[in-house]
Amino acid sequence: MKSPLTTPVAACIAAATALGISPLGQCAVSQSGAPAQQLLRTQTAFDIVVSLPYAEAAPLFGPEGERPWAGKHWDPQFLHPQPAHDEQGAVFTIRHGSVAAVWVNTLFDLEAHHFQYAYFIPDIMVTTIDVRFTPTGTRSTGVHVVYTRTALTPEGNDHVTAFTATDKTAAQDWQKAIDAYLASRK
Repeated sequence: MKSPLTTPVAACIAAATALGISPLGQCAVSQSGAPAQQLLRTQTAFDIVVSLPYAEAAPLFGPEGERPWAGKHWDPQFLHPQPAHDEQGAVFTIRHGSVAAVWVNTLFDLEAHHFQYAYFIPDIMVTTIDVRFTPTGTRSTGVHVVYTRTALTPEGNDHVTAFTATDKTAAQDWQKAIDAYLASRK
């Protein structure tokens, strides 16, 4: 009889646990019993500073509030609510190249300084975006963003890899875009 850690799935679970990542989806087995291709799960975090007090900075991170600074690609099409506005439970779509993603604003808590979004691209990936705010003075707000991406299929792995690569430059991109937007308001 094999030791539990010598089976491919058990070894995968042990390795994932040691790396501090979830083995769910990572250690799948095909119907034949052979290990299935691993599904990627990535997490990328970054911080930026918005030169506004929290009450003015936070709305810039709602789907409607992002429109002025996030670029032409950011064009949320609201399914709920109508008329469109930023709130917990909002559902909207965004085009990501040739695919459409369905987004849900899962948390929009201005008092707790915490927003969260989840979006789903069918047969490709699910992404959560966690946004936390820390007032850093009377005129600035720290923003901590965490992207967690999970492939839904082996084909989704390439998308997770590509999106994660852009996540790694997001701090610079977001900071530059927000600073330019704020400068244009003066």
